[in-house]
Amino acid sequence: MTDQKARDIAAGKRVFNAYCDESCHLEHDHIPVMGFGLISVEAGQVRNAAKEIRAIKEQHGCSGELKWTKVSPKNAGFYCDLVDYFFTKPELSFRALVVHDKESLDHACYNDGSHDLFYYKMYYYLIRNVVEYDPAKEWHIYIDIKDTKSATKVHELREVLLSSFHDYQGSMIGRIQQIRSDESEILQLTDFLLGAVVYAAREKTGSIAKLAVVKRLQEHVHQNLRATTAPWEQKFNLFHFRPRKG
Repeated sequence: MTDQKARDIAAGKRVFNAYCDESCHLEHDHIPVMGFGLISVEAGQVRNAAKEIRAIKEQHGCSGELKWTKVSPKNAGFYCDLVDYFFTKPELSFRALVVHDKESLDHACYNDGSHDLFYYKMYYYLIRNVVEYDPAKEWHIYIDIKDTKSATKVHELREVLLSSFHDYQGSMIGRIQQIRSDESEILQLTDFLLGAVVYAAREKTGSIAKLAVVKRLQEHVHQNLRATTAPWEQKFNLFHFRPRKG
């Protein structure tokens, strides 16, 4: 046990993890929608959730990483069961930020001409609305690896988040680090749920299996995935952003 962990336990501090991923983030990929999502969970619940997700995999005879791109008719039951699993676990919460009309983004005016800067701004807004300043809580944030140059940007993201909460001691966000998706079942679950939201936002109809998953999600949240949820929604929170067109 580290000295810091011992101090946290002594102080009664609760540690929460946030597992973050993105979808369709490239600037010139001819896809009009991009998305950012995260699942938050108390750190002490992570191991049990991972174990339960692996058990669902085994039940359906599925192996390897779970991810949205793997949804197909032969495993649609598995992925629908994952949706049901998520909504039976009150300790898991999901939030997504969806950007529409990506080609209309005016990076020259708002982002110093940088799509990459906009990318991290969206991560900032995604995370800021989930973490909260509470002396009894500490957040550990894990982001799917983007590229070999993103480590510095992730460090800067932590500094901006801390500054926005006036937490100059750095006690609110213990760490932000990049991880590979194969290291975390919860990060894989984030990829899957975000993929469904982005698929719905793109109004895709090419896959019956993926449409079945979208339908199952909508039945749980009682609304269309192309709509923003109430801002106070905790379990499955969606925000759809549409840039102004000049």
